[in-house]
Amino acid sequence: MERVLLGGVARYTKSEVAEATGVRLDRAERLWQAMGFAHVEDDAVVFTDADVAALRSLVQLVSAQVISPELETAVARSLAQTMSRLAEWQIGIFRSVLGERFAVDLDTTAQVAEAIMPVMERLQGYVWRRHLAATASRELTERDAGADERVQVIGFADIVGYTRLIRDFTELELARLIDGFEELATSVVAENRGRIVKTVGDEVLFVTDAAEEAAEIALTLNERIGRSDRLPPLRIGLAQGSVLARFGDVYGSTVNIASRLTSVARPASVLVDRELAEALRDHPDYRLISVGPTKVQGFRGLRAWALRRAV
Repeated sequence: MERVLLGGVARYTKSEVAEATGVRLDRAERLWQAMGFAHVEDDAVVFTDADVAALRSLVQLVSAQVISPELETAVARSLAQTMSRLAEWQIGIFRSVLGERFAVDLDTTAQVAEAIMPVMERLQGYVWRRHLAATASRELTERDAGADERVQVIGFADIVGYTRLIRDFTELELARLIDGFEELATSVVAENRGRIVKTVGDEVLFVTDAAEEAAEIALTLNERIGRSDRLPPLRIGLAQGSVLARFGDVYGSTVNIASRLTSVARPASVLVDRELAEALRDHPDYRLISVGPTKVQGFRGLRAWALRRAV
């Protein structure tokens, strides 16, 4: 299994990897842990030629000033967070294909992995390049494309009653619910030129560059779920303002406001903040209803508007 999944057999200790790449041991350990891997004993032989090559590549990026030394652990951590979720999903595929043989018949599991992995690697490379092209296109056509902070709309969509569903649903029913929710959210966000930043269980975080795009995403999500008998209603909060984009995630008060609005929104409704309400006020397709000051943690007197379609 190690040979199949890691591309070779383990032959190095961590000090030998550091020596082979000319990196101090403490730096190599810091990067290893930033990628989310467990502590390795000094005499444990767990590293392969691929580990040596990967560490050497990262060091070369720093040496070439592609990334700064201060950012190398952040880069490693961001890659790890994305790849960890991908690995969990892919192992789930192996388990569903092999059933009970997954943990019992290791020879068969290794053979399936050896056959599937090259296909997955090609598919991952394709999707990665397509996303690079789409992101580069957006960046090259935006003003101040090099700035990390920009004005965007942040949206949260949260499944109503998720805690109760966890208690009442079987694992299979819950998996179908989450799959249906993520499939719908991905489709609607993409159709309206938005981008999903991340999904966390019962919640999806998305971002758009235009107020109308965010409004369409939110209203369409509620409309399609309203026509479905498989998915519970959503609470959705939208906020517009300065957003710090960093390593594929978003930060700032705008993100916090959208999250707080989501927490107080009624089922199957959309709440927006003052800035987004101003941007949509004269739009003929939408109607805004003031709900007055909203009591949410960390924001005193936060005003909100319910967003609906114009009749």
